[in-house]
Amino acid sequence: MWFGVDASRAAIGQRTGTENYSLHLIRRLLALNCERGRPHRYTLYFNQSPSPSLFPDSLGYEARAIPLPRLWTHLRLSLEMAQRAPEVLLVPAHVLPLVHPRRSVVTIHDLGYLYYPQAHSPLGGLYLRLSTAYNARFATRIIADSQATKEDIVRHLGVNPKKVTVVYPAVAPEFYPREDEPEVEAIRAKYGLPARYVLYVGTLHPRKNILRLLEAYVKLLDAGEADASLVIAGKRGWLPSQMEGRLSQAPDKVIFTGYVPTEDLPFLYSGATAFVMPSLYEGFGLPIVEAMSCGTPVLAAKASSLPEVAGDAAVLFDPLSVEDIVGTLARVLSDEGLRAGLREKGLHRARCFSWQGAAEEATEVLEQAGQG
Repeated sequence: MWFGVDASRAAIGQRTGTENYSLHLIRRLLALNCERGRPHRYTLYFNQSPSPSLFPDSLGYEARAIPLPRLWTHLRLSLEMAQRAPEVLLVPAHVLPLVHPRRSVVTIHDLGYLYYPQAHSPLGGLYLRLSTAYNARFATRIIADSQATKEDIVRHLGVNPKKVTVVYPAVAPEFYPREDEPEVEAIRAKYGLPARYVLYVGTLHPRKNILRLLEAYVKLLDAGEADASLVIAGKRGWLPSQMEGRLSQAPDKVIFTGYVPTEDLPFLYSGATAFVMPSLYEGFGLPIVEAMSCGTPVLAAKASSLPEVAGDAAVLFDPLSVEDIVGTLARVLSDEGLRAGLREKGLHRARCFSWQGAAEEATEVLEQAGQG
C-alpha cells in the first residue's frame, strides 16, 4: 500500500510532546517497513525542507517538501492530496487537511480542552474543539495515546469504539540512566542547578497544575523540609495574567529553565532527586516514561491517564490537594529507600513502552484503514 504521512510537526525546531511523538513514530514506521522488506511505500509531506539527519535516506521513503507560509495544511497539503493522494494518509500530530484521501488515520492525543477550557486562549480553544471533532468524524481510524483518551473520544465525540485503537507512545533511545556521566554536572552548570532538585518537565499552562505544585513547595520550604530546589523546565504556553504574576513571585529556590532541548533532557532527569507530574489532565504524560527510563523516582497526579501510564512505579497524589502534594514531596525527599524502590520499579515499567511496539500496532491500523 501507499501510505502518506504529514511529517510537518516532526521537522519543527523546538519539539515538545506531540512533535517528538510524530518524529519517533515516523522513524520506527519507516525502519519497520525496511525490516519487513518494504511491503509499503511511504511519502512524507513537509512544509519546509527537513534536515537530512531527521529521516535518513536509508529508511526508504519519498520526501515531499511543499512550502507555504500560512494555512499549509488546508491549502497546500489539500492541493497535494487533490493532485496526488496516497491510499492512506496518516496525521500523527495535527489535523486532516480539508481535501484528504478516502482512507485516513489520525492520532488524537487528548481532549484536555474539554476539561480545562481556561487553559487555552478563546481562539485556541475554539480551534481545538473544531479540529478534533473534524478529525474524529472524517478519519477512517483513530489512534489514541491511552485507554483514558480512547474513553474520552468515545464518550465526548460519539465515536464507535471499534474505530479507536490505543497505541502507547514511548521515549527516544537516549533516555536511560546517566547519573554517572560527566554531562550531568555540565547540565547542572548550564542551567544553574544545585545537587538536589525536584524536576517538572512540560509546557507551562493552567492544566499542568503548576500553581498548586508551587504552593506545595513553598509550604515545604516554610516548614524547613525542602532541602532540594524545584526546577520547572519548559516553555511558557498560554498563561492568564494572574498565573504569570504568581509565577513571577516564586522564591529563589524555584528555578525556571525555559525550553530545554531534547539532547539535554536525559541528563536533566538523571540528575534529579525526583520527578513530579502534577497535571490535572494528560492524554498520556510522556515525561513520566522519560523520567522512569532515566532512573528518576516519579511522583504523579491521580488524574486522567497518569495512573494508567505510571502503574505501580510512582507515588500518586491528589492534584487538587496542596496538602497531599506537600506530604508526598516530603515523603519522597526524606526516604532514600523509597526513592531506590521507585527507581527500580520505574526502570521496569518504562520497558513496557517501546517505539517498536508502537510502530507495529500503528502499521496494523494503517493496513486496516487501507483495506476499508
